[in-house]
Amino acid sequence: MAKLYTEKNFTENLNELEPKEETVNFLLNYSKALSVINCNKMKFEALLN
Repeated sequence: MAKLYTEKNFTENLNELEPKEETVNFLLNYSKALSVINCNKMKFEALLN
């Protein structure tokens, strides 16, 4: 039989989710370097390093 997931189990596991500092820094730096350019109906993504 399939295991049932309840809100209680989800909220208990939510507190255990803590990313590493290097992961957070990587995502922040990536988002700062990403640029989206709208041209007519097209979108271009550029990674500015």
